[in-house]
Amino acid sequence: MKIAVIGTGNMGSGFARALVAAGKEVIIGHRDPAKAAALAADIGSNVEGGGIPVALKVSDIAIFALPYDATIAHLKEAGDLTGKILVDISNPIAPDYKDLVLGLTTSAAEEIQKAAPTATVVKAFNTIFAGLLAQEARPGKTLQVFVAGDEPSATGKVRDLAAALGFAPTDAGPLTNSRFLEPIGEMNIQFGYFLGRGTGIAPAWVSVAD
Repeated sequence: MKIAVIGTGNMGSGFARALVAAGKEVIIGHRDPAKAAALAADIGSNVEGGGIPVALKVSDIAIFALPYDATIAHLKEAGDLTGKILVDISNPIAPDYKDLVLGLTTSAAEEIQKAAPTATVVKAFNTIFAGLLAQEARPGKTLQVFVAGDEPSATGKVRDLAAALGFAPTDAGPLTNSRFLEPIGEMNIQFGYFLGRGTGIAPAWVSVAD
């Protein structure tokens, strides 16, 4: 199974490095293929880089490590995505990081699904900061990754992927629950950047009955 990572920023490079470290075959996609190729060369073996359409075409799962609006824009030029699993990690935040531009009646994940109707969109990783993607960044800690989607086979594959990266995958129900997960992601940003907690944090649901 080949995994595409779309984007070369903090999240994109973090995912690419973590996936390769976990033994996954990775292709990095960027609107500038040279940037994708440069990151692939820096990472080393088991990874290649190229343009976004090519990365999507040859992959089984694509992680869109891009802002919400950029993901929507690239999907318009992506070509046939039938059978592809698209992982949306975005939070539809305002430019000042202090608000959401979507919420309550829809979500970034749902809008991305509308933009790619023949693909299957799964929401995941939107509450994880880039610096925590590498397993060595969280020694002794197993962080939860909330996974929401409408097709059990697709959400199962994304949960398996989260587990391979050393996270605790948590079933978060249907894709519409992204309307609730994205505000949690924004609250995590508030804690991390505006309330002094830093980016070494992540939310979790904990049972107190055990």
